Amino acid sequence: MKLLHKDIEKDNAGQVTLMPEEAEDMWHTYNLLQVGDSLRASTIRKVQTESQTGSVGSSRVRTTLTLCVETIDFDSQACQLRVKGTNIEENQYVKMGAYHTIELELNRKFTLAKKSWDSIVLERIEQACDATQKADVAAVVMQEGLANLVLVTPAMTLLRAKVEVTIPRKRRGSCTQHEKALERFYEAVMQAILRHINFDVVKCILIASPGFVRDQFMTYLFKEAVRQDNKILLENRPKFMLVHSSSGHKYSLKEILSDPSVTSRLSDTKAAGEVRALEDFYKMLQHEPDRAFYGLAHVERAADALAIDTLLISDKLFRHQDVPTRSRYVRLVDNVRDNGGNVRTDSAERGGCYFAVSHR
Repeated sequence: MKLLHKDIEKDNAGQVTLMPEEAEDMWHTYNLLQVGDSLRASTIRKVQTESQTGSVGSSRVRTTLTLCVETIDFDSQACQLRVKGTNIEENQYVKMGAYHTIELELNRKFTLAKKSWDSIVLERIEQACDATQKADVAAVVMQEGLANLVLVTPAMTLLRAKVEVTIPRKRRGSCTQHEKALERFYEAVMQAILRHINFDVVKCILIASPGFVRDQFMTYLFKEAVRQDNKILLENRPKFMLVHSSSGHKYSLKEILSDPSVTSRLSDTKAAGEVRALEDFYKMLQHEPDRAFYGLAHVERAADALAIDTLLISDKLFRHQDVPTRSRYVRLVDNVRDNGGNVRTDSAERGGCYFAVSHR
């Protein structure tokens, strides 16, 4: 994400102009938007025209509209963001008060105006624009015929490719069809890795599967790398790590990141921080329950007593459309930070908890 302009007054009202540069930036934008905000962006509008002869035609024109946001729709798989609202500025193609839906696009700037920019939203902008806050962990979760390639960022888990190939069963006396299908499957997964993983940024690539699928794939991957003299794969071989998973579906990623061997390997990556903090909370809840609290009321009492060391909170709470409720969560976070506590905001995409606190 690129910050092009920022104009926020002392009363916290104002606007920012941003340009999303990659798919994850749409997730950040989704977390910035709230009902009642003002969004100005380039969009396509279908316009009807009437000629001098009376015939009516239609054409699609690109124009810039300013909407009062009413509905926000985010597709987490495709990373597409659509915002519906009413037009609040005069436009030659769209009347005042008319409804329109803007689909925000990569590398096209937009301006977002709010009556009040709170600390959580401003922190989200800083995180989105920080070049170091990128995906430094990739994972291929696979089983025979199915593979999900995901990038794990500090903000979310991003599905970049899904590979599905029908694998025939082995037949007595002949395994040819089975082996050919497996080879096609492994080749498709290999191409997905080369296409979607930036080896300059990613520090670790987890290959996870039940059984021996991961071992067979790794053998194929580097056999092909040697045959094709693929220097990218050969130079980055130490980054690959084989891990057990119960299935090849995306939901298995949570169990993979909780594996102790993976946790130690990912100790210097950003994604491991949230996993470690949650594990520490569960251990404390089990062994020292008097020092661990969850639930909004209990957590707020602990914050008022200046007793919070670490607060874990899901970013889903900050998308609450009820302003007083959202403000309550923001006050809690500000209170913990002002009194020297640590705050970790985890993504609901990764199953982030609502409230979990380590008590000092």
